[in-house]
Amino acid sequence: MFLRRVARPLMMMAKVKETTGIVGLDVVPNAREVLIGLYTKTLEEIKAVPEDEGYRKAVESFTRHRLNVCREEEDWESIEKKLGCGQVEELIEEAEDELKLIGHMNEWQPWGIPDDYECEVIENDAPVPKHVPLHRPGPLPEEFYKTLEAIDTGTLKQAISASEKEEPAITSTEAQAK
Repeated sequence: MFLRRVARPLMMMAKVKETTGIVGLDVVPNAREVLIGLYTKTLEEIKAVPEDEGYRKAVESFTRHRLNVCREEEDWESIEKKLGCGQVEELIEEAEDELKLIGHMNEWQPWGIPDDYECEVIENDAPVPKHVPLHRPGPLPEEFYKTLEAIDTGTLKQAISASEKEEPAITSTEAQAK
């Protein structure tokens, strides 16, 4: 009797989260219930996306998993530990963002693009500001273009056998001798 009256409230007090430790992210005291509601709503809204789309499959998969964990676990600590995706408050923000994205995806319908659609590529030769790093790779070696041409013309085997017959510029023993 004593344990029921004293220990249970103490255990519940130990699991009260005071802060998330993240500026601007407040503690949600009923996070489990909020997550269950958001994940259930997500699974309902994602049904508007065609079944064969990868986006729907991915969202359904991770949302079902997270919903099952929230239903199985009773407290926020075990939910966070079992999911390993951050704090429950962060998961709530992610779920809310996913719901917004589902709405946008349903509006944009990126899966409705015809197979023969060609996207217009716009080249922009404007100078790049000095503070923006250039992430352009250097030129490819000539051998790459020869190999690519051999693949296109169907003469790849001939190109490989020709390159094997040629002597390498430096052999491993010559490199060691120098």
